[in-house]
Amino acid sequence: MRADEASLARLMAMSQQGDRQAYAALLAACDRWLRGYFSRRIAPSSLDDLVQETLIALHTKRASWDPARPFLPWLAAIARYRWVDHLRRLYRDETQALNAAISGNDAEPAIAARLSLERLLALLPAGQARAIALVKIEGRSIAEASRATGQSESLVKVNIHRGLRKLARMIEKD
Repeated sequence: MRADEASLARLMAMSQQGDRQAYAALLAACDRWLRGYFSRRIAPSSLDDLVQETLIALHTKRASWDPARPFLPWLAAIARYRWVDHLRRLYRDETQALNAAISGNDAEPAIAARLSLERLLALLPAGQARAIALVKIEGRSIAEASRATGQSESLVKVNIHRGLRKLARMIEKD
């Protein structure tokens, strides 16, 4: 089955009324759609977990879908929130690992990580690298980064988003 709006909305409406076969078909179609959605955004090793998390979220929130509204934007919103949560988890885990390496007795892994990070940031335009360093590495607020770089707050956000997206693409290629 093709995951088009009308088919998915019909399956969801039938699922809300208790049709188990429609629900199974809906989950299978959503699984295919989510794999396409996430495959452009995350590393392949995380794809299965993120799809499953999103399907669980769909299951728990299925009563909140209004049949008078489109289904795909509703699903995309759930997927986007799961994706952002996934990125936050990754960032938090990497930050904790880096902090543990820095606070440990052996500073070599921390130095190597810092050098790798600096090499990656050097591949970005200066504005993007500076915004990422200030906000994501040093932990400054968007407003503080804006004042430090002379960029508007919205430009700082755009530079961070574009820079991280570019870094992710570079890392995934390797």
